[in-house]
Amino acid sequence: MVAEAETVRPLGARHSFSLVGDSAGVLLSTENLNRVIEIGDETVTVEPGIRYGDLSSALESQGLALPNLASLPHVSIGGAIATGTHGSGASNRSLSAGVASLELVRADGSISRLRRGDRDFDGAVVSLGAIGLVTSVSLDVVPAFVLRQYVFEQLPWATVEADLDAILESAYSVSLFTMWDEPAIGQVWVKTTERLSTRSSYFGAAPATQPRHPIPGANAENCTEQLGAPGPSGERLPHFRLGFTPSGGAELQSEYVVARRHGPDVVRELRRLASMVSPLLLTSEIRIIAADTLWLSPFYEQDSIAFHFTWKPRLDDVLTVLPQIESALQPFGMRPHWGKLFTASAEDLEAVYPKLPDFRRLLEKLDGGGKFRNEFIARYVWGDADSQPGT
Repeated sequence: MVAEAETVRPLGARHSFSLVGDSAGVLLSTENLNRVIEIGDETVTVEPGIRYGDLSSALESQGLALPNLASLPHVSIGGAIATGTHGSGASNRSLSAGVASLELVRADGSISRLRRGDRDFDGAVVSLGAIGLVTSVSLDVVPAFVLRQYVFEQLPWATVEADLDAILESAYSVSLFTMWDEPAIGQVWVKTTERLSTRSSYFGAAPATQPRHPIPGANAENCTEQLGAPGPSGERLPHFRLGFTPSGGAELQSEYVVARRHGPDVVRELRRLASMVSPLLLTSEIRIIAADTLWLSPFYEQDSIAFHFTWKPRLDDVLTVLPQIESALQPFGMRPHWGKLFTASAEDLEAVYPKLPDFRRLLEKLDGGGKFRNEFIARYVWGDADSQPGT
């Protein structure tokens, strides 16, 4: 199918909000490329269409786990690693960084295999779907482990600005949820291997007395179990349960990543924009992620902090606000998530992705005819100003 198509793009779980997965040609769904091929002691090999939630269940039955997961277990392996998707935790790298090897179908239908340590490997993992159709991926695994999830409420802003690093690194995974115009951070989600006292505070935030949803007022039934109940990591690291609609359902998303040291300054900038941002928000999330070596990863060679925005489905209004957020964050070397909405230019991205020229050379090598390109790749990788914006 790839060899015969004039242009082709791989399609995963369709959780991208940018046009990274779009095509005027063939869209080749990986939905039914969803098998677990082999489970080993150190890696698991899967097809790219399998969802993280399904893979986690298969690994749990063998006493294994993935070290990190995104907030949604619904996303596909192939789509998540191609766009640099991540979870949370000071010691946890992106989902893409867990790739040990991959196999892909190239433009002429031939098969290529790349392994960690190979010359082109670091450029081929976060590929934006531009180098070929991935048909299998090997991921690092660890022994299965148990986590507990707690939610705390009303974390003072003064504490956030003074102790942001400590707050975010004090458990296996921590997420802060805010509407930015609140008198305090609304919710702190703490995923930990330790049992916490139900009466103790978290940096001054009070423990929630019942399950919460990250979106204020939303039903917590869709969320993973809280209140400190122990469970497999695959059922605690995501915020949402696999069998339910995740997040807000109908929504838009943006996310911006900066070096971790800039976290408090970015918090202050976003609070300054609160009156403009908050009316469009369902919720906003703050997380930290460890550095990796992947060329187009937002976490390339920097421990990072990510600011995520879950927007109401009001596209025109959101696109009016994004340039102002990006302008405020640009002095801090802001890198947008490839799969979310952003309005930054190709020149902006080239300034913060030092390996982008090397990635272009890799594309020429693996897809010189441009079979896997689309307008998004043309605009943001090749700098073609005549292509349509990524939104």
